[in-house]
Amino acid sequence: MGWYDYLSDLGAALTIQSVAAEQAADPPAEDESSSEGDEKDDSEEAESGDGEDAAEEEEEEEEEEEEEPEDIKDKLEEECMKTPACAPAKHHYDECAERVQGQIDENGKADEDCVEEFFHLMHCATQCAAPKLFRQLR
Repeated sequence: MGWYDYLSDLGAALTIQSVAAEQAADPPAEDESSSEGDEKDDSEEAESGDGEDAAEEEEEEEEEEEEEPEDIKDKLEEECMKTPACAPAKHHYDECAERVQGQIDENGKADEDCVEEFFHLMHCATQCAAPKLFRQLR
């Protein structure tokens, strides 16, 4: 490689050249025999996938048929709300609920909510129900 080739390559590298995309060549036509074989492979794959889906659906149905144990936590909390320990919290919640319902009836909207009273009531019920629940779960 001589000096002339070196300098012309260097000049070509440093100059901005326009880029033109070449037209893509048409894809080669496939033989009909090879395309039929591909279609058979695709259908076989689809059939094997359907078999797997059917097996999964059967497993899901079996799981649904199994009865889940009843959650006794809600029942225990309802019982605890009626105890004398939670009576004050239930009383405050009931009063608040009546106030809010009266405001809705009069104005169409309430000026307050009973979230704080509800949390106090649920805290009391949960504290009461927790030892009973864990005794039954052992």
